Amino acid sequence: MRGLAGKVALVTGAGGPMGRAIATRLAAAGVDLVLSDISGARLGAAAASIEQVRVVSHRADATNRDEARAVAALGIETFGRIDILVNVVGGIRSTRLYTPFLELDEAQWDSTFALNLKPGFHLVHALAPEMLRRGNGRIVNIASVVLAGEAGQADYAAAKAAVASFTRTLAQEFAPHINVNCISPGPIRTTVMDRMPDSELQGFIEKSFLRRLGEASEVADAVAFFSSEESAFVTGEILAVSGGNHPHL
Repeated sequence: MRGLAGKVALVTGAGGPMGRAIATRLAAAGVDLVLSDISGARLGAAAASIEQVRVVSHRADATNRDEARAVAALGIETFGRIDILVNVVGGIRSTRLYTPFLELDEAQWDSTFALNLKPGFHLVHALAPEMLRRGNGRIVNIASVVLAGEAGQADYAAAKAAVASFTRTLAQEFAPHINVNCISPGPIRTTVMDRMPDSELQGFIEKSFLRRLGEASEVADAVAFFSSEESAFVTGEILAVSGGNHPHL
């Protein structure tokens, strides 16, 4: 895509299926990479799989301010700048994918909000000032199609709605120098989906207009678009990559 070659991107959650697919897609377009993940083993495997561009990686818990800032500092020290920030870290730490609200405790509520919002908070604070000084930058956040609300996922849905709202606020505050956009994936084929019973998996497939799960590479294509000059006149958008399911509040 136009304008990506020679850029530098920081991708969090790069050891997971979605983060790794995003890193791989950006690398294919000639983007140098700063990769982070809470799992050192997954991160090492992801970094080792990319050979066509320069890659540095640093294991970090991006919900922790100091660890997140250490990743940002490594990227700037290595490459001199970060052009693109992709905030992938998020999800649900509970062993249950669905928890009825009245069974949801405060610890899980707080943990879900921290996991989905703190990494972006810390890294935008660390990187946006330099992007603004240079007058150019891209920030891509990952929400979810359930941001409109989902029974059994009160914590996760509300946290992803907050990610979408955060995106719109940053787009307004950082315009016209930084484009800030958000992707809301539907059910994507990951290890979580692979462990689901067929009956439950079929329910997700039937909700899709396209009657299938999405692939991590399809989310990565959308990230590449938002990171490139092809999206120069796009900011503050929430793009559903969901097979037709569309989040509306």
